[in-house]
Amino acid sequence: MVMRADLCNGGAMTETVQSTTDVVALAEALIACPSVTPATGMVFDCLEAQLAPLGFAVHRAISGEAPDGPVENLFAIRKGPEGSRHFAFAGHLDVVPPGEGWSSGAFAPEVRGELLYGRGAVDMKGSIAAMVAAAAQIPAEAGTISFVITGDEEGPARYGTLALIEHMRAVGEIPDLCLVGEPTSVHRLGDMMKIGRRGSVNIWLEVAGVQGHVAYPHLADNPIPRLVAMLAELDALLLDEGTDWFQASNLEVTDLTVGNPATNVIPAKASARISIRFNDLHTGESLAARVTEIAERHGGSARPVISGEAFLTEPGDFSALLAGAIRAETGVEPELSTSGGTSDARFLKDLSPVIEFGLCNATMHKRDEAVAIADLEALVKIYRRVTEAALSV
Repeated sequence: MVMRADLCNGGAMTETVQSTTDVVALAEALIACPSVTPATGMVFDCLEAQLAPLGFAVHRAISGEAPDGPVENLFAIRKGPEGSRHFAFAGHLDVVPPGEGWSSGAFAPEVRGELLYGRGAVDMKGSIAAMVAAAAQIPAEAGTISFVITGDEEGPARYGTLALIEHMRAVGEIPDLCLVGEPTSVHRLGDMMKIGRRGSVNIWLEVAGVQGHVAYPHLADNPIPRLVAMLAELDALLLDEGTDWFQASNLEVTDLTVGNPATNVIPAKASARISIRFNDLHTGESLAARVTEIAERHGGSARPVISGEAFLTEPGDFSALLAGAIRAETGVEPELSTSGGTSDARFLKDLSPVIEFGLCNATMHKRDEAVAIADLEALVKIYRRVTEAALSV
């Protein structure tokens, strides 16, 4: 049973239609629930209504406070026979703000031609709908299936998947394998899966000086030249040249602030921010220490915030199972990649082997986000096939 799309858009959720395999209806229902990050409430009501009739026990909890919360998270599990394997689907129901200029309402899902339009269609309510439809086709006797779904992946992610992992450990439900439904496909469904991701650390830099009149520099201490020298040294760093599975790490200056509107005043401080995306030759802590040493040598300070560590799920049985499912349903041979930004797989890798695979990402975060209906239907088949294979190993 699945909610009608219009019922998730603020109405009473009592009417249902008799299909848990109609992936378009499932996706429409989720898209119709506004869920700009951090997400709570209605969209989780909708997903629970889709999962509960399939025999899933649903646990929901709200974590965190403003400005990064509150965040709602959902863990749903349908247990198989004692001792059976456990396969987890993971993802997020929060979406980025829709912005202006949509051809139709961002949270009013609409099928036009061969496409389903709406915020979250590919990132990643469409994938979650495909997961539900796939799970509906797999008997409980096949093994344990769970859903690890957060309302904060697009934001700071402080109270999202980390809280779910804590809950799963507390109740002793650790999956054997985990598949994250991020939109990894590039040109056509199935052409890429993510077997790892680079790590990320952002570092706020500051140099303090002494404010004064520009005509009397001996009575002041200008922090800008020291910050410029610091940034020049950081920008010149060659962190590495990449590895077999990862591109080279890169350091980028992402902000530079003095905030001095006066033309005749030497400022009291200058600040900047850098972002480092790094491969598995480094850790966030080691890079933070290296930058801090350089900052202090130039008379400044550094405040690092590590968003996640690099990880790699070595090519092997899991990637082979997924590649086989993709090949069987699409005829496409997927590339095994670690490119792109971060995802919640950076947290989930601490629980079990994790791979990301989902829809084509061409319209994610864009106006008129849309998914091909044929891709949704094919993704259901891929998810069903890989789940059955993973549970039978």
